Order: sequence, then C-alpha cells, then structure tokens
Amino acid sequence: MNSSDMLTTSLPTPAANPSARAEVLERRRAKRGTAEQEFTSDFSALMAQVKEAGLLARRPGWNVLRFSLLAVAYIVGFAVLFLLGDSWWQIATAVYFGALFTQTAYVAHDAAHRQIFTNGKVGEWVSTIIGNLFIGLSYGWWLKKHNALHHANPNKAGVDGDIAPGTLVFVAEDAQKRTGFAKWFAARQGWAFFPLLTLAGLQLHVQSVQAILKGQSSIKRRWTEGILIAVRIIGFPALAIWAAGPVVGSVFFLVQLAVFGIHMGGSFAPNHKGQPIVPKDVKIDFLRRQTLMSRNISGGRPMGFLMGGLNYQIEHHLFPSMPSVNLHKVQPMVREYCREKGIKYTETTLFESFGIIVRYLNRVGLGQADPFDCPVTAQFRSR
Repeated sequence: MNSSDMLTTSLPTPAANPSARAEVLERRRAKRGTAEQEFTSDFSALMAQVKEAGLLARRPGWNVLRFSLLAVAYIVGFAVLFLLGDSWWQIATAVYFGALFTQTAYVAHDAAHRQIFTNGKVGEWVSTIIGNLFIGLSYGWWLKKHNALHHANPNKAGVDGDIAPGTLVFVAEDAQKRTGFAKWFAARQGWAFFPLLTLAGLQLHVQSVQAILKGQSSIKRRWTEGILIAVRIIGFPALAIWAAGPVVGSVFFLVQLAVFGIHMGGSFAPNHKGQPIVPKDVKIDFLRRQTLMSRNISGGRPMGFLMGGLNYQIEHHLFPSMPSVNLHKVQPMVREYCREKGIKYTETTLFESFGIIVRYLNRVGLGQADPFDCPVTAQFRSR
C-alpha cells in the first residue's frame, strides 16, 4: 500500500470491543505518521539537491544590472513624457509606464521574498520605498496578503486572500449565496475577467490606502508608507497633467493605470486560478501543497521577462527566496523529481491558462464546479 492509499483508507465500522477500536485507531495514527515522515523527507531530499547546485545563492551582479536598467528606463520615460508635451503620442508613453511599473513591482516582489538582500532590514526598506513610492502599493499590506497568507496556503479556501469572494467568486458555494444582479454576473464572470483586469491597478491602490488608513498591524512604518504612497498616487497624475495638459494628461494616467492592471493581473492570475482549491481543514505536506496548487507557464526566458519569473510558479513557491533569475535552472530538477514521486506537475501556455481561467470562473458562477471535489482533496482530507 502506498502513502496515498494509506491516507485515503477509511476507518472500519467501529468494533463492539472498545479495545479493538483503539487498536484500529492506533494503527491508523502510525500509518499517518509514516506517510507524513515520507512526505517531509520528499522535500528535504529535493532541497538538498538544490542547495548542492548553489541555486539559492544571491545574485548581486544581476541585481545591480536590474536596478541600473530600471533607473535608465525611468529617466527615458520621464524625458519622453516632458518632450512630447500635449500630444496624443503620450498614449504610447502611458503604455510604456504601465509596463515599467509592472517590472518595478517584480523587483519589489523579489525583495519582499528576500531574494535580493541578505540583510532583512535593508530588504524591508527597499521594498517599502519601491512598493509605495514607485508602484503605489503598501509593502506592509502586501507582505501579509502575499507572503503570510497566499504563499503559506495557496488556494486554501478561507485562508488564501487571492481566492476570497469579492467581485469574482472562486467557490461554487459562494456563488450560490448571491442573488439578483450579483448572481447574474457570477454566471458570466469568466467573460468579465479580462475587462476587470483593467481595474486591478486601481484596486491595489485603493486596498493599500485603506490598509494604511486603518493602521493594519502588518504595516510597521505606517507614516512612512502613508507619505510615500501619497506622493505616488497624487504626484504622478499631477506630473502627467503638468507635462501633457489636463486632457491628454488625464487620458495618459487612465491608460497607464489600465495597462498596469492588465500586465500585473495577467502575470499573477495564470499561476493559480483554475488549479485545485482545498478546504481550510485539509492538511497537505509542503511539496505537494505548493506544486499541486500552482501552474507554470511555458515560454522560457522571454516569458520569464514578461512575467518577472512568475511563469516558474511551482519553483517560486517551493523556493520563494531563490533569485528569480535562477528559477529556469531549477525547473528541470523539480519537474524530474515530481515525475519520480508521482506528483502532478502542471505547465501550459499563457493563452491556454487564460482559457482555463475563463471556463473555470463561468462554471463556478453557475454552481457547476466544486473545487473541493477533486483527487487532491480526496487524497488528503483524512490526514
């Protein structure tokens, strides 16, 4: 009997003799312990391979180049903004800034995962400045939402905030609770996914400001973050209007915001949406939790640049502190290891992932998709 069989074996009908029942329970506990030890050693063995390959080491040269290129990109962007002035060619500049802010967000993301700096304090300050001043994103709020909740419990209902019910619902049970227009919308929510991405940047700004104003406990430097984010959210559109005039400047800002939302949302959503969702009470070992709930996007290094390395989502979740530039190197090791252990390793193209997301959201909205009725949940529910 393998470990999966041990986990899914149901408890026999209680025997009339209490001692017999106690013996059955004890045997089951022993089986669980054996399976858990085996699963724990699975990741330990993989981690040993990765450490031996030196892939967890920081990449200072790469990071210096990355920061330098971003600095040059910002200088070019602002120079073009002021040189073009009141011209509709500023729409192209707006697209440029939307993509540039997303690339900057990738750096903040990596710094928050301690991929860049060995000194935690330095990493926190850099992430705080980049997140708030350049992106308009609260570092403290993001750290709790992304690292503490999402990475620790990907696609776990009631824990992972990325699948909490909001405009969209990800669990059929939440869709069934909706009435009126909300119910009508849920049944078609998959088709609204891409239009809603244009508002993702605005949502990040709003949620960040709300967290700062409420004094969320995860925000250590509330006043610092508040000042920096105010400069970004108020100052950038004011600068655009000053450079391009009120009409063109306003359109510039809205286009930039939409492109930023599409680029950011289009980079994060394909990695987990449509993958198995498990109930809050299900316990899964680290290796399988991070692998089964994540999806990689094929396309190699070019896709890695477009998505900031998030296309290697399985590897990123397994080794969040690994420099994103190393993820393509560890991918063959992880894929082969999963094959040996019989763990499903999911990889699709970007457009295939979008199709999966749209179909999944529509099924959930119609109450036809039960994400808890899947082999993953069945395998681990009894642990």
